[in-house]
Amino acid sequence: MATKNNSQNSLRLDRRETKCSVFLCREKPDANQPVIFNPDFFVERLKHEHPQTFLDLVLSNITRLIDLPGEEFAQLTGESEPKVPSSSGFLRSFNFRKRKEKGLIFGAPLTEEGIAQIYQLIEYLSKNLHVEGLFRVPGHSLRQAALREMLNTATEIDLETGDFHPNDAATLLKVYLGELPEPLLTHRHYHAHLKIGELTCFDEKGNKTNDPDKERQIEAFQLLFMLLPPTNRSLLKLLLDLLYHTARSQHLNKMSAINLATMFAPHIIWPKNVTASDLQGSIEKLNNGVAFLIRHSQKLFKAPVYIKEYARLFYTGSKTLQSNDDLNLSSGSKTGSIAAIIAPSPSPSMRSIAGESSSTRSIKPSENQSYTESCLRELYMQVNSMPESAKKKKLIRQFEKQPDPTSSAETRTPFIKRHGRSRSAGGIIKRKALGGQISAAKENGTAESSSLFLKRWVD
Repeated sequence: MATKNNSQNSLRLDRRETKCSVFLCREKPDANQPVIFNPDFFVERLKHEHPQTFLDLVLSNITRLIDLPGEEFAQLTGESEPKVPSSSGFLRSFNFRKRKEKGLIFGAPLTEEGIAQIYQLIEYLSKNLHVEGLFRVPGHSLRQAALREMLNTATEIDLETGDFHPNDAATLLKVYLGELPEPLLTHRHYHAHLKIGELTCFDEKGNKTNDPDKERQIEAFQLLFMLLPPTNRSLLKLLLDLLYHTARSQHLNKMSAINLATMFAPHIIWPKNVTASDLQGSIEKLNNGVAFLIRHSQKLFKAPVYIKEYARLFYTGSKTLQSNDDLNLSSGSKTGSIAAIIAPSPSPSMRSIAGESSSTRSIKPSENQSYTESCLRELYMQVNSMPESAKKKKLIRQFEKQPDPTSSAETRTPFIKRHGRSRSAGGIIKRKALGGQISAAKENGTAESSSLFLKRWVD
């Protein structure tokens, strides 16, 4: 009896020491603020409800990171056919004949049904990561043929019975990827992958180094993967997750990330129907790129912070949206990543939400207005210091024609292009550029200096 009581007491103590990750919140939820647990919820919603806005947002940030000439950019967007290395006509005709015998899964275009079948292989392999030489050592040809037929006909399979070896499943997974009509990473993205691999760090003088810029590469891959077809993205995530955990067990299976990349690059990123000689010097880049995907796979399928914030602001009623560069300026980040996405004031490159009338928007003045005022003040002082000429008088007259903007600052809309002779910021010049000197003159009691200054303005 005493032993039983002691065990119950120890159990209670263990429960007290256990940290609980669930807590109750008695605060009433804000009816105006939706409770979203998926951080990419608004991103996915924007992608499906406003595909063009989403596409423009992602493409603008990709081109900020990598240089894509007109033709390569057109290939990425699908406006032109992808131009990738190709092989001889004989090899193309041979592969075409080979694909004619395709079944439900192998050799067929990628579908959700196909992914569901292939997932059985991935799930089985994830339980056998200890097998030495996994993905390198080929399986038995007869067992592979039987397993292939079962997958092609959607037959129910129990891989745990021991009828098949993990090497059979591993080899068949590579065969399936190799027989897809298009690489898993698509022909359209081929040149973008090469360019991302060339992103390197800069030294203190602004010169490029040989050190890869991992943060920018991860950001570029995050954006690029958001443009993949949903089925490609789903299977790629499953595959890279499997290879990531395989590489983590390399002390058992002897398969590092670069070894796995060498095995899989020809199947997921090489253009179809090519040989190693067709790719010339790109093989090392492609292998290193796939190895990078394996090592950082746990970060690549998350939307960048500024994309999440854009999508959130799009649906939560904010009047302005900011780009990645603007948020970097607001947070004072030097690394390019955004630590805090909350920006207290709108920036000069604010993006207006599509569909919102510019006549109904209202933007409050911010710190950027002070920056604009200082720039205009400096501009006016430069004009005023010019030698007397007809050009100088003309410029000063243009400044004089501008009204005081403070009265309409609440109703002005950013990013409205005004005519050169329209009214804009003359009041800033008169108040800021001249007002400081006039007030200083008054404080010093030099009324004569003030009158001379005003006379100079009138002249």
